[in-house]
Amino acid sequence: MGGPGEPPDGTPDGAAGGSEDEYRSVVFDESFVKAARLQEYSAQERLADHSPPVRTRPTGIHRLSRQALVLALLVMIAFVTAVYLGVRSPHLPSSARRVADPVRVTVVPLAPPQAVPGAGDADRLYEASPARAYETGEKGVTMPPARRTEHFSDGQVIAALAAARDYVIGSSLDPKVLMGDATRSVRVLLDPDQFDQFDRSMGESAKGAAADAEEADADASAPLGWLVRFDPTRVRLADPEIRVHGTFKVVERGAATLEVVADHVFVYALAKAGDDRATRADGADRAQGPGRADDGGKKKEQVSLFTVRREVRLRFDPDNLRLRQVRVVAASVQAGPLSCTGDPDQVLRPLLAGQRADEAAPPGTDPYRAASPTGLCGTLSPAAMPKL
Repeated sequence: MGGPGEPPDGTPDGAAGGSEDEYRSVVFDESFVKAARLQEYSAQERLADHSPPVRTRPTGIHRLSRQALVLALLVMIAFVTAVYLGVRSPHLPSSARRVADPVRVTVVPLAPPQAVPGAGDADRLYEASPARAYETGEKGVTMPPARRTEHFSDGQVIAALAAARDYVIGSSLDPKVLMGDATRSVRVLLDPDQFDQFDRSMGESAKGAAADAEEADADASAPLGWLVRFDPTRVRLADPEIRVHGTFKVVERGAATLEVVADHVFVYALAKAGDDRATRADGADRAQGPGRADDGGKKKEQVSLFTVRREVRLRFDPDNLRLRQVRVVAASVQAGPLSCTGDPDQVLRPLLAGQRADEAAPPGTDPYRAASPTGLCGTLSPAAMPKL
């Protein structure tokens, strides 16, 4: 590097040598001009009113073109927008691509071979039944130890089990749900893709044209696939302490799908519905037998047990796990004592103390409906009934 009067790249070939010092200050080549920090205004610019005769040349970042700055700004805006939309609607990308299939439902009513045993209080029946050692209410719905799978962490498995437990409790133990007084507490636990199907199954969808209603009915799954529901005109809960026993099983169905199988037995203590609700069902009750013991005078109301074995398959993708939403895939229900007639997949109409099952055939199966239940009926084993 030369002195203050030398070009930055040295003296160019052919320029004056070291002996001609008086000319060194006026030797300017292209590298010297480019390295200058000050730039004199052109003759045209000097016609304008400029106080200083020179201007400072931009350096470093100031030399970036305007196009580069605009491009960087656009990239930043796009990134911020993507993050914002991802936070606001984390489930939309997968949900938008997924079509909710009808829930596969199998309901098998179990008809007793003899009259339904009854007693004056529920505790006596529980002690004389296989449910004597079962826990009551939510205490009977326990989660197993969580173990990670190939594609899901311990935390994700715990989230799936917790969501499945909430669904089992809400759909099988809530008295308002059991008596048909509420469905929202179950609906809010579902994947939003299943809202419409759930509403149609519960008969809560908006009314439309006949063709639309027909199509919706064909796509609707049986209500008992979603929850346990009794006919409130026939029965009521005689004891709020429902006996429960069951298990959860976790299975990985792919890199993005985790399945939880909830298999539980619920034992309900039931009695005949009272007052105005029972009046509408009196005719059917008299045809099937007495619901109360009566020896010329009124005795204590008779209570009977009703057993439901319910296996529900629930699936989760990463979005469901983050939002604690369940996707119901299939449900298998065995319930008794019931008669084989009626629509057991729509609402449960239990046989009460002293009643017997009729001998009619189970309802037919419609092969043209994807969600049509299979007309099945089984026999309730005497071993499953209280030994009084």
